[in-house]
Amino acid sequence: MCLGLEDACEAELLVTLTHDQPSHILNRFLRTAFIDIDPGIRQHWMSKGVIKLAPHDLYFTIGETVGTPYSRIPDCSLKWIHIPPCVDLNWWLPSPPKENASYTTVSHWYMKQAWIEDEDGWYIDDKRSGFLPYLDLPSHTSQPLELALHLAGADAERAMLEMHGWTVREAHEVTSTPWDYQRYIQGSLGELSCAKPSTVRFQSAWISDRTICYLASGKPCIVQNTGPSRFLPNSEGLFRFGDMTEAIQSLQKVAEDYDRQCILARKLAEEYFDSRKVAGKVLEYAL
Repeated sequence: MCLGLEDACEAELLVTLTHDQPSHILNRFLRTAFIDIDPGIRQHWMSKGVIKLAPHDLYFTIGETVGTPYSRIPDCSLKWIHIPPCVDLNWWLPSPPKENASYTTVSHWYMKQAWIEDEDGWYIDDKRSGFLPYLDLPSHTSQPLELALHLAGADAERAMLEMHGWTVREAHEVTSTPWDYQRYIQGSLGELSCAKPSTVRFQSAWISDRTICYLASGKPCIVQNTGPSRFLPNSEGLFRFGDMTEAIQSLQKVAEDYDRQCILARKLAEEYFDSRKVAGKVLEYAL
């Protein structure tokens, strides 16, 4: 159900995910909470004056290190409360992989205006740049690796990936609806994915909401390490690699212990990413 503004204003709490909500709308609610789902890069742009976040009563972030003393991310003089991304465990149930399944991920490849400047200079911040250091990974493992990408007709990019052993699918063909997306994830062996360079540089301990859908589905996840965490494991259902050697070793470890790793993946989702628990934490702070 979609409420009009007048009816919605009777709610005790407004939760927003975008930084540019007009203040005259926010001011009509008793309490407001902002949830940052793009940690590091958002605070970076805020500190540079590129974007301005409208005032809220509370500021949540899925970046575990945001606002901590050892963080590389500016806090922008705000108190950030960490909450993990969440998944509905009733909608995402453990599912067996399809026959001849691969490790997969779903992603954009290029990003417009993806240049970022930090103390080391300018760099391109898109998934292509994150994957390039691991371009040869398929040649170092017997596990099938597949990417569902939005390539926008970039035939040269597809050819480059396939030449290095990746299977490439068009994301809009295999994940065009929520149900297609779910079937694609649940038919996979697990997830193998790299992060955007900024996510690694900022060390926010970010984890993708896509990854937790894999975990909830009982799929082991092998993803790039994005910073120190108090609760994210490195070898129990979730494997976080820092270089090519660790990525190769993680694929091997999962293959040798696959059934157990599937169970651990689901348990990780149940313990930390259950939407009921996360929503309860938001409400506990906010109300």
